Amino acid sequence: MPAFPNSTLPQGPAAYDTIGGATAPVATSYLLRPGDKVAVNVFQEPELTQASVEIDEAGMISLPLVGELQAAGLSTRQLSQAIQTAYGARYLRDPQANVVLLDARPRTVSVEGMVSRPGVYEVEPGYTLLSAMALAGSPTDLAKLDEVLVFRTVDGQRLGGRFDLTEIRAGRMPDPQLVPGDVVVVGFSSLRGIYRDILQLAPLVGTFAVLNNNN
Repeated sequence: MPAFPNSTLPQGPAAYDTIGGATAPVATSYLLRPGDKVAVNVFQEPELTQASVEIDEAGMISLPLVGELQAAGLSTRQLSQAIQTAYGARYLRDPQANVVLLDARPRTVSVEGMVSRPGVYEVEPGYTLLSAMALAGSPTDLAKLDEVLVFRTVDGQRLGGRFDLTEIRAGRMPDPQLVPGDVVVVGFSSLRGIYRDILQLAPLVGTFAVLNNNN
């Protein structure tokens, strides 16, 4: 069972700073992500035009002549400009490129640990940690509510923070926004586990005592 008694992840205000603050950046346009598929049209260059290109897990696309280009984190307009710059630097005079999003990868977060329904859930912009808890059926009776971990990959680096769900629910701490790809892990409370075991054994102990009294 997930438990983090020696977790060194930052908590309190430092946890929010680690994953980028209490709120996620609000994009003015859709930013491309690994798994998205795009079409790349280079004007009057059919050999360079690509009907469908998938952004790989590293956030890159591969194009003829120029090789790999960073695509994840860019809008289609920004990627068009980056392609024009790449081809214009060595191969074409005043290239004109246009990128069209063909298929967007589902925006998902993973919720694991002491929740009723662990799994991968599709989210919309603005979803928060409490939203993820609701999707996963809320924490179980064995959850350690002050050990809710959020892991996020930023620029290829995996970061994490430790959050107190009780404080967030009470409004004493902000409800952190999640971004696609986040992993939420709810810890296991050993004290609650012991208490549950005692309650489950109590009827058996009572029955045993009655049987002894009758003998």
